[in-house]
Amino acid sequence: MKTTRRAFGTLTIALLASTALADDNNVTLRMSTPASETDQRSVSLAEVFAPAVAEFATYEPHYNASLIAQGSELESIASGDLEMSITSAQELAQFFPEFSIFATGYVHQDAAHQVAVFNDALMDGFKAKAEAELDVKLLSVMYLGRRHVNLRQTKDELTVTNPADLAGVNLRMPGTDAWQFLGKALGANPTPMSFTEVYTALQTGSVDGQDNPLPTVVDAKFYEVTKQIALTSHLVDLNYIAMSKSTWDGLTGEQQATLQSAADAAAESGRVAQLEKEANLVSFLKEQGLSVYEPDLAAFREHVQAQYVGTEFAASWPAGVLDKINALGN
Repeated sequence: MKTTRRAFGTLTIALLASTALADDNNVTLRMSTPASETDQRSVSLAEVFAPAVAEFATYEPHYNASLIAQGSELESIASGDLEMSITSAQELAQFFPEFSIFATGYVHQDAAHQVAVFNDALMDGFKAKAEAELDVKLLSVMYLGRRHVNLRQTKDELTVTNPADLAGVNLRMPGTDAWQFLGKALGANPTPMSFTEVYTALQTGSVDGQDNPLPTVVDAKFYEVTKQIALTSHLVDLNYIAMSKSTWDGLTGEQQATLQSAADAAAESGRVAQLEKEANLVSFLKEQGLSVYEPDLAAFREHVQAQYVGTEFAASWPAGVLDKINALGN
C-alpha cells in the first residue's frame, strides 16, 4: 500500500510538473491594434499567423484599440505590458527619427518595393536600433495600400487637381509629427485625431476629410459620410508586424523560425488580398455615389517631395539610404 501510494504520489508530481512545463512553453501573444476585426491586417493574422504558431503560442487579438490606446502600443511592448502590435513607420519615427524616411510621400513605389526594402540589408540598422533601444522586433512588412484624399465635399464644391486645391481643408491625419508634416506637404491643414473618432468627425463636419487606402475607407464605412476621393496615391502605406524582443528571445530557435514564417505568410496573404480589394473598390465606391478621380500626380509628387528638402526629417535619414531605396525600385 505504501509503495502504491508512493508511486501514485510520484506520478502525480510528474504529471503536475509536465503540465506546468507545457503551460510555461505556451506563450500568450496579446496583439493590440486600432484596426477592426474585419480589417485585412486583422484577418490575415487571425487566419494565417495564429494557426501556424498554435503549437507553442496562443494568439490573443484585441481590436479597435480596446486593450491599449492607439499610439501607446510600442511603449507598452517596451514596458513588458504587450507582446505584439501592428505599428507604422510614423509611430517608430517618434522614437527614431530616421524611420520617417519610410513615411515620406512618394518614396515607396508599390507593394513589391516595400517588401524588397524591408528585406534588404539597408534595413538592418533600423531593425537593430528598435530592438536594442525599444525591445521591439520588426517581423515583417504589411501592405496597407495606397493612401488617397477622401473628402466630405462634392466634386462640384471642391475639385482636387493639385496641392493648392487643398489649402484650408481640414484633413484628419494621425497625430505624430511625421503624419502631420505629410498632411502639410500635401497642401492641407492636417488635424490630429485617433482613428476611432474619424467617422463621427466626418459625419459632424469636425473635419473636411481623411486619408486612407480604399480598403480602409470601405472597412470603416467612411464612404457613408464622404462625397469624393481624389486618388493622390501620396503614400504607399505600410505597417510592420512588431513583437516584444524579450518574448522572441524566450522562444526556441525552432519556434522563432516558425513564428517568423507565420508572420511572413500572414503579411503575404494580407498583401495579396489588399491588392485585389484595391483593384475592385473604385467601382464599388462609385456605386455608393462618390466621385473617384485622379488628380495631377506629377504636381503632387513634385510638391510633396520638395517639402522634405532641408527639413529635420531629411536630416535624420542615414546617408545614402534614400538612393538605396530608389535603386530597389528600378
